[in-house]
Amino acid sequence: MNVKPKWKNTCLLCCTFLIVVTISCNKQSAIRLKYTTGVRSILEDSKGNIWFGSYNEGVCLLHNGKLQYFTTKNGLSDNQVRNIYEDKNGIIWLECGRGLSTYNGQEMATYKERDYSSKHEWTLNESDLWFKGDKIEGYNKLEAYPGVYQYDGQKLSYRLFPVTPKPGDGFKYYISTSFVKGKNGIVWFGAYGAVIGYNGSGFKILDNEYLGLNAETGALHVRSIMEDRKGNLWIGNNGIGVLKYDGKKVVNFTAQHNLKKEFTKGNSLEKVFSIGEDTAGNIWFGTLASGVWRYDGNSVKNFTKEDGLESKHIWTIYKSKQGELWFGGANSSGVYWFNGSSFERKY
Repeated sequence: MNVKPKWKNTCLLCCTFLIVVTISCNKQSAIRLKYTTGVRSILEDSKGNIWFGSYNEGVCLLHNGKLQYFTTKNGLSDNQVRNIYEDKNGIIWLECGRGLSTYNGQEMATYKERDYSSKHEWTLNESDLWFKGDKIEGYNKLEAYPGVYQYDGQKLSYRLFPVTPKPGDGFKYYISTSFVKGKNGIVWFGAYGAVIGYNGSGFKILDNEYLGLNAETGALHVRSIMEDRKGNLWIGNNGIGVLKYDGKKVVNFTAQHNLKKEFTKGNSLEKVFSIGEDTAGNIWFGTLASGVWRYDGNSVKNFTKEDGLESKHIWTIYKSKQGELWFGGANSSGVYWFNGSSFERKY
């Protein structure tokens, strides 16, 4: 009697088992940040490493698939990491809530050297890095007045803004964003109550007075700036929404598109903490309480938890070297990317 071997079903079971095991292993090997206060800054460095700055838990380095965490115990000047940069020599600079730290590939250290002897000697070089003052609020005794630190590859020097603070200005000139290098050789600095541009020879100051804003119209409270590929400067505020400056005039994008809460009756585009542009030219906005918004040049679309986002508060939007936008959220939400229709967690 001929008996046929039962190989077919056995192979199918084996294949199914392998697929299940593979999927399970992939899920287990997924890289997940352990931060509970949120991701505030991101940098992909020249060596392919990825850095994640937290709101209040230090910084994390992703190297060869492994996460390494640094805090004040490991050389950070402060556990809040607002911005991360890399200089022309490959040194990583971390702008913390208080002070600066550097990473040379082997160790983290607080950077303490400062030069205050040339406060009015503004210069502009392509490889410059710029940083806020050393304190979370106000100015230290040697800074004294509003300004920024410039690192030219050799030393860190404090430069004073050409402004005269008034008694009621409060935190008007405290730096609140990362610096932005524009297409026309201008560097933009975002402060809570003003956006200041320097082109190597002069300054452009966009403040409440210049924009015609006051207590009735709503005033500047800048939390993000970004220049798009067309040279438009986008200014995200915590309160009056997004302003768009084309070099000649400023328009309130939020009001123009009826995205104030009084019109939307729900999520709005009034509290904008991050802005980015994707490879297709779409402009993305991360908000404090209304998730993410995308502007395609014609219409604006809102993305929330129903679209895969676990946080309504998006601290940062970062473009990777591959052109992918990464969205860093508050609390334990991690870092997300947009797959074309919804959001997926990446880190």
